[in-house]
Amino acid sequence: MKRVLLLATGGTIASRKGPNGLTPQAGAAELLAAFPALKERFLVEARDLLSLDSSNIQAEEWQTIARAVWTGLDRCDGVVITHGTDTMAYTASVLSFMLPDLHKPVVLTGSQLPMDHLLTDARSNLATAFAAVELGLPGVTVAFDHKLIRGCRAAKVRTMAFDAFESVNAPYVARVYANGLRPDPAALRPDRPERPTRLADRLCTRVFLLKLIPGTDPAIFDKLSELQIRGVVLETFGVGGLHYVRRDLLPSLTRLIQRGVSVVACSQCLYETSDLSLYEVGRRLLDCGVIPARDMTTEAVVTKLMWALGQTDDPDRVRAIFDTDLAGEVTL
Repeated sequence: MKRVLLLATGGTIASRKGPNGLTPQAGAAELLAAFPALKERFLVEARDLLSLDSSNIQAEEWQTIARAVWTGLDRCDGVVITHGTDTMAYTASVLSFMLPDLHKPVVLTGSQLPMDHLLTDARSNLATAFAAVELGLPGVTVAFDHKLIRGCRAAKVRTMAFDAFESVNAPYVARVYANGLRPDPAALRPDRPERPTRLADRLCTRVFLLKLIPGTDPAIFDKLSELQIRGVVLETFGVGGLHYVRRDLLPSLTRLIQRGVSVVACSQCLYETSDLSLYEVGRRLLDCGVIPARDMTTEAVVTKLMWALGQTDDPDRVRAIFDTDLAGEVTL
C-alpha cells in the first residue's frame, strides 16, 4: 500500500455554511472519513495545516505548505494537499519552484462544492489525487474534474463549473478513463534522480501585477518605484505590446528598469505564446530591458518572479532564471 501524507489547508472542500456564508471547518481526518475507500487502499497520515479560504493564502502560507511537504517527503510516497480553488493555481505554481527536482508526487486538489453536499465533486477529485500518488507521477500537479494538470500550467478559468481548471499551453499530465488514470507520455518530464530535491522557500512579496488598458497612465511606473516594488509583471496586449503614442509608457518603464526593478511581460491572452519580437510595439519593450515570459500563465509568471527575487537581487540572474525552464512552466 502506498503511503500518502494528506495536508488540509481549508477551501470549499472543507467548508460548511456559517452566518456569513461558506467557511472552512472540516479537517483532514473528517475529509478522509467521508471517503473510507481511501483508507482501505492507502496508508494515510492526515494533518491539518491551515483552515483558510484560499483568498487568504499568501506567501507566508506558501512557505508553511512547502516546509510541510519537505519535512514529510521522507515518510511517504506522495503528498495530497486539499486547497481552495480560487488561488490553487498560484500555490501549485509557486510550490513547483520552491520544491525543485521533486521525485515524488505532490498533488493539489479541492472542489467546487463542499464535501457534505449531495452533488459534490470532492470525492472524485480526491480519488484522482490519490490515484496520481499511486501512479507515482513526480512533480507538482493539480487534480480536478478527472484530469491531472502540471501545477505551473494550471489556471482557473471557470467560477461555477466542475471543469474549473485547464492546462494552459501544455497537455494534461493524465486523464481518468474507465480503465483508470492514464498519463500522457508527451506531458511527462524525465525524472532526474541524480538531482536531489531541495527546499528553496525564500520569496519576495514586493511584486506587482499590472494589466495594461488602452490609456494606462505612465506615472504608475514612477509610483511603483516609490513603493519600492522589486518586480513587475506586465500583462500586455496580444503577443506583447503597449502604447507609446500620446501616453508613452516607455520612458517611465525604462527608468523603472534602470533602478534595478525586474519587469516581465506576458500576454493578456490565456492561450498561445507571447512574442515581443514580432511587432514594433513589442520590440520597444525588449529594447528597454523587459524580460519576455513566452507562453507562461500569469500565475506562473507572478510566482516565478517572487521566487526568483527571493533567490537573488541581481536583475541579470533574474533574467537568467526566466530563460530557464525549471518545472515545465515555459516552452523555450
